Amino acid sequence: MKIPKVAHRFVDVDGVRVFYREAGAPGAPTLLLLHGFPSSSAQFRRLIDALGGSYHVVAPDYPGFGQTEAPAEFTYTFERLADVVEGFVERLGLRRFTLYAFDFGGPVGMRLATRRPEWIAGLIVQNANAYDEGLSDLARGLTANRPGVPGAREAVAGIMVLPVTRDQYVGGATDPELIAPDGWTLDQHYLDRPGRKDAQIDLALDYHTNVELYPLWQRWLREHRPPALILWGAGDPFFLTPGAHAYLRDLPDAELHLFATGHFALEECLPEIAPLIAGFLDRTR
Repeated sequence: MKIPKVAHRFVDVDGVRVFYREAGAPGAPTLLLLHGFPSSSAQFRRLIDALGGSYHVVAPDYPGFGQTEAPAEFTYTFERLADVVEGFVERLGLRRFTLYAFDFGGPVGMRLATRRPEWIAGLIVQNANAYDEGLSDLARGLTANRPGVPGAREAVAGIMVLPVTRDQYVGGATDPELIAPDGWTLDQHYLDRPGRKDAQIDLALDYHTNVELYPLWQRWLREHRPPALILWGAGDPFFLTPGAHAYLRDLPDAELHLFATGHFALEECLPEIAPLIAGFLDRTR
């Protein structure tokens, strides 16, 4: 087994100091890892260790997450997150890569794909929804919160607390003892930093724009047909398994795997998932 050296770097992207993790040789197939809420690139540490010895793996933190530092005037919308990730990719000189989209990485990654289709060599989707049938009642309720709706900010603020952060990790898991508490503890630490909850509330109130873009993303998938690997924690309380199967309508050649775990599927099922990703990268090399 090759144990990679992982570099931890910052790069300036239009005034945003973007933190990222990078491992592997630049000449190897590149995998861009886009994290979810309320996490950061730290959620991929074990996956980077598993894959970074054979592939070029890059994982940035978005503005408002992890170690990335954004100016006070930064506007937190999914369009702006995609702007920063697009600028990040350009700064690093990545020209062709497989995109790993998890949770928030779905709307950020699909915006990136529709803007720069020539960059996308393949698509790995892990509990990143792009179909109406994938939205649970809980997700629909959260999506209904948007600017101008009375009580919306207060309702969204209620999910920025440690018990909810923990539940995102262990909810739906088969064996919660396999899920280290470090993940949700670190996520809550970042959520509790000054200004971070306001940033996350702004993003939550902007989430409805992602649902409105589902038809555009689905059309992009049908037209471009990227090689795709769909990985899904079947116990996810936010994004239901019909959302995983729905990708096959537009990507009939995609490979689909369901796992008996929750939203953060890598936490419990990394030993099963990492070889699937490696095989996919080898096939789409």
